[in-house]
Amino acid sequence: AAKINDQESCVDYVGPDGAGHYVKMVHNGIEYSDMQLISETYFLLKNMLLMSNEELADTFENWNEGELNSYLISITKEIFKKKDSSGKYLIDLILDHADNKGTGKWTSKSALDLDEPLSLITESVFSRYLSALKEQRVYASKVLFGPEINKLSIDKKDFIEKIRKALYLGKIISYAQGFSQLKAASKKYEWNLSYKKIAKIFRAGCIIRANFLQKITDAYTEKNDINNLLLTPYFKNIANEYQHALRSVVSYAVIYGMPIPTFSAAIAYYDSYRTA
Repeated sequence: AAKINDQESCVDYVGPDGAGHYVKMVHNGIEYSDMQLISETYFLLKNMLLMSNEELADTFENWNEGELNSYLISITKEIFKKKDSSGKYLIDLILDHADNKGTGKWTSKSALDLDEPLSLITESVFSRYLSALKEQRVYASKVLFGPEINKLSIDKKDFIEKIRKALYLGKIISYAQGFSQLKAASKKYEWNLSYKKIAKIFRAGCIIRANFLQKITDAYTEKNDINNLLLTPYFKNIANEYQHALRSVVSYAVIYGMPIPTFSAAIAYYDSYRTA
């Protein structure tokens, strides 16, 4: 098995019946929202701040040295630098049409059955469906109007930092939703899941592996019966500090007609959840 820090194996018994398969399915759902959040981040940096692919690679490399350190951020910075045989950046040539293998859809279907508000993962699934409407989108772009993107009167460095914070908080909210769904499934199917163990085995050897999974492990080590990760000390503090950045990013994106479904879902969920 994959090992964290070259010593602790990321493998464990999850639970009876289909518990292990279910946890893997939710892992893949979280992966959907992780990738969608990153793609929206790229879209904003590329189209609002007009950053070059080299600038994007440098930015993601810098981010990967901090809170956002993860497998997906590390490979994304390499994607920005990849060129084809003719010397053109590969990312600029890839068709904006994503397929799916079903695990995101299954996760969302299960969330509906469990009465779980799994908004980020579900928006990620919808984004793939929308991307597949390529011909319709090309036609719609000619007949449906949005705002003109003029030069932004914002500090570029400051806005990049806001996007970084928005991405981290969006990621946290996605994981909070995913683990909330695991708790609901565990109760319904009597699996008695250990969320600490689940977070621990996600730390290496899987696509959503990231440094901050240790924070989730720590939270569940203190208490396995958490209602929502956003209510734990570390994640509560991050949310309270970073929600301003997430708000700002979503506001600018809406004003300038930039589609950011998972960022928008993140702030909507955050505000709904904190409303008495």
